[in-house]
Amino acid sequence: MENLKINISKSGVAADVVKGYEKQALENLSALYNKTGKGNDFLGWVELPAQITDAQFADLEATAAAIRAKADYVVVVGIGGSYLGARAVIDGLNNSFDWLQTSRKNPVILYAGQNIGEDYTHELLEFLQDKSFAVVVISKSGTTTEPAIAFRLLKELVEKKYSKTEAKERIVAITDAKKGALRTLATQEGYKTFVIPDDVGGRFSVLTPVGLLPIAIAGHNIRQLVKGAVDMKGLTAPGVAFDQNPAAQYAAVRNELHKKGKAIEILVNYQPKLHFFTEWWKQLYGESEGKDNKGIFPAGVDFSTDLHSMGQWIQEGVRNIFETVVTVKSPNTKVVVPNDAADLDGLNFLAGKRVDEVNKMAELGTLVAHVDGNVPNIMVEIPQLNEYYLGQMIYFFEIACGMSGYILGVNPFDQPGVEAYKKNMFALLEKPGYEAETKAIKAKL
Repeated sequence: MENLKINISKSGVAADVVKGYEKQALENLSALYNKTGKGNDFLGWVELPAQITDAQFADLEATAAAIRAKADYVVVVGIGGSYLGARAVIDGLNNSFDWLQTSRKNPVILYAGQNIGEDYTHELLEFLQDKSFAVVVISKSGTTTEPAIAFRLLKELVEKKYSKTEAKERIVAITDAKKGALRTLATQEGYKTFVIPDDVGGRFSVLTPVGLLPIAIAGHNIRQLVKGAVDMKGLTAPGVAFDQNPAAQYAAVRNELHKKGKAIEILVNYQPKLHFFTEWWKQLYGESEGKDNKGIFPAGVDFSTDLHSMGQWIQEGVRNIFETVVTVKSPNTKVVVPNDAADLDGLNFLAGKRVDEVNKMAELGTLVAHVDGNVPNIMVEIPQLNEYYLGQMIYFFEIACGMSGYILGVNPFDQPGVEAYKKNMFALLEKPGYEAETKAIKAKL
């Protein structure tokens, strides 16, 4: 069976320079496994894929089947890592137009609590009024502002539309094992619950129930997703030679490019279905590395779409960027460009070619143009877009992120800067206990 591959030949980093990172990268990889580095209280994700039991899979699958039988729409309530991983996989695997179909095998997954937009919230609640729906609420604490507001409103709607008794069958909570507001509420109300492990941070939680339950509800094979991660774990584990370890090489090259002044990494995809995979990746690397006035800024583009908007800047703008291109070797379907007798659009030279062949030539042509324009490129290839290879790619980027953060010299597993906006928001909203902060921030304004 083929596996994810990395190609660093167009990165502009010489082989001997990459090799120079071998000792440091492999020591950092061992630190992740041995839990001897910074943030070692949040390294549960490293071994997690191989530790999921058949009983845990069966529980997730049975709960997903029960929700699918009850609801045409399922609202996943969460923000950041509590929804991005699930959405990355669901959008990557779903039919792009499934939500428009009148007859579907699986519920449409909707999202709430990922923003505080009043119009969005109103429109969602209005849409659900006459729909059969259920809710999966994801929060370790239950007090994160955005999802807490959304869940309060959705809980009220579920209980009004059905009943408090029926609400128990239509609400699932994924939260802390013992403490927190959501755990307390779930226990009081009798909701079905799953646990967010204490030693797994949100941005690394897609292979816990946080991601697995919504993905299973959407009708996708979570066992294959996890199998892909398990197999990638084997391909990147301590003991694998540095030049055979794709994650170690990726961590090394991106850090060397950073040293050379490449401060922005652009994740590129040529498959529209991977848009939210990029969003998940942006949080993973931005929140892990962006601290202590350090870190590569993670950005993303969808090609060839964004070649017609961002392409000019990438080709000729400030030369502080490099690209990591995610490419899918083989599409899951086949569409051929037809012949047209009039040939008014001049495209008969493409007649008989698959659309993906045109896409691949756009990819190759862009690669050559950008490298010529001093934009180093790293290529990450998966054979196909399915559960197994998404699982491989998730674990590849996670383990590389841990190594890369350690090479950079930061704790990749905390996020102290996230609290700054929250403190100001609570002060401005005059939350009890924030009286001094309220006074101070109002003086600033």
